[in-house]
Amino acid sequence: MALPGQIDPIPPVEQLSTDQRSPFSRGLQRETKRAAVLSCAAKLFNTKGARSTTLADVASRLGLTKTSLYYYVATKEDLIYQCYEANVRRAHAQLDAAEQFNAAPLECLLHFLEGQIATTLRSLDGEGDFYAAPLEVASLATKHRQALEEEYRRLLRRLIDLMNQGMAQGDIKPCNPVVTIRAILGALDWSFYWLYEMPREEASSVSGVLRDLFSHGLLNTTGTSQIGDLPSLDVLAAEEDAFDRDTQNRLKQEAFLKAGTRCFNQKGFSGTSLDEIAETLQVSKGAFYYHFANKEALLTQCFDYSLDQLERVMASVASLDEPPFIQLEVACRHIFSLQNSDQGPLVHFNAITSLPPAVRQRLLERVGAVHGTLEGFIEDAIQENQFRPVPAGIVIQLLTGALNAAMDLEEWQSIESIEHSASDYFSVFFHGLKLTHSL
Repeated sequence: MALPGQIDPIPPVEQLSTDQRSPFSRGLQRETKRAAVLSCAAKLFNTKGARSTTLADVASRLGLTKTSLYYYVATKEDLIYQCYEANVRRAHAQLDAAEQFNAAPLECLLHFLEGQIATTLRSLDGEGDFYAAPLEVASLATKHRQALEEEYRRLLRRLIDLMNQGMAQGDIKPCNPVVTIRAILGALDWSFYWLYEMPREEASSVSGVLRDLFSHGLLNTTGTSQIGDLPSLDVLAAEEDAFDRDTQNRLKQEAFLKAGTRCFNQKGFSGTSLDEIAETLQVSKGAFYYHFANKEALLTQCFDYSLDQLERVMASVASLDEPPFIQLEVACRHIFSLQNSDQGPLVHFNAITSLPPAVRQRLLERVGAVHGTLEGFIEDAIQENQFRPVPAGIVIQLLTGALNAAMDLEEWQSIESIEHSASDYFSVFFHGLKLTHSL
């Protein structure tokens, strides 16, 4: 049992032996075998996407026949649902443990967040189960989708209650609790991916950085820039061309890219139907093939379109004659605007695993350049004594996770003003970064 302030680990299921034999040997109990199936499937879902992973893939990885797998799951849909349900059930269990050992709401919240990171690191070290990031819930059957959404809403309500309790007790600064919790959870959305890519020694420090950033962010009363203090986002908007034939073709292609992006974000690559995209735009399937060779070409261009927009933002912000911390805020708020306006959303980067290696590598280089620019703003702000000395590489992973999740905010709270919602959304990050002696 964990002491107050420590992570209370969820007991891991029995692991594969060092010679990587299948866990399906005599003597293992059915529930342990089922947990092994879900863990294996979750690992594949996180790397290949849920809809792109086949039951044969899971069976092969476990050393089973596909027929044997049906003893544990009825269908592919059932497997995806069980994996996602295990994830949200585990999150509730970790919040239960955090509440048991921490009376203070802020400490309870931080303990819960550290538990999310610890679970991922244990799985990467082969010491615990993998859990599937619920990225394709919208593609599930109605009964499964609604059950998962309700459990996620219940988790969100519990975390919002912690925020409200902390504010009532004076431990947490006044803020919009719904928007703040969505930003914090969004920061962890992609942790399963970047923790895997990160050197192990650096990954081990992530929990400490997360605690430092968000404890300062929720306690610090240093004000972020007010709406009128920042350069207008309008100055970054691209000027519209004349409505000639080329412009019309470009606008039609952009309509396909936006519709495709929404479908890919909701249902993943394999779950997205070209018929559905065409129906959404009220055009024929032939109109689609006028612009794109196939679905893979559409996804590739969705990535390029999103990255084109991000690179324009980076170039415009870098040209501003402003301090680095202002440049970072302007960039974040403009990306938030893209995510929540007719210009967006941006494509979810988990879909990149559906593309060929050469295409994926090209796109990842572009993503890395965008991340590098944002990270540079943080490093420059630290150098100029505008931000506290923090590991910029880790902070930027958390921040870009929140940026990527910003498209879903309106599902939880209506956005009446993009500028004010963006200010609320990023408040926990910028309060967390700014120097405490500015109080």
